[in-house]
Amino acid sequence: MSYAIVIGRFYGELAERLERGALEAFGQAGHSDVRVFDVPGAFELPLAASYAAKSGRFAGIACLGAVIRGETDHYDFVCAETARGIQEVALETGVPCAFGVLTCETMEQALARSGGGKRDQGRHAAEAVLRMAALRTELQPSSEPATLVGDAAR
Repeated sequence: MSYAIVIGRFYGELAERLERGALEAFGQAGHSDVRVFDVPGAFELPLAASYAAKSGRFAGIACLGAVIRGETDHYDFVCAETARGIQEVALETGVPCAFGVLTCETMEQALARSGGGKRDQGRHAAEAVLRMAALRTELQPSSEPATLVGDAAR
């Protein structure tokens, strides 16, 4: 199975940095079949993730973007609904969806968290998707009956 990246392009430079980090992580894990889907901004990420998850073509989806606080409450609504929506897609479909969205006060903070020293949120989102996809595979129901151990077997 391949993996997907859905990425909000509202902040172009940040999007490029996040995408680069995610692609490096997928590549280092041996996954070169990664499709990238662009959306206008963070608010559109849940719907794009839903499309990708329901397509049945992807083992996991890294959702990347950035929201930087402005002078209004818009930031709070976008951050909360984006996080809720991405989680809802993962819970509804069972396809791992990582929240790789920077939620920062300033552009400087966002640059530092997109591969600029403090952390690489794109890389971390890809790593989270890979781990959760592996866990999903590990915990898939078996076609063989469970073997009871110890007192439960008696």
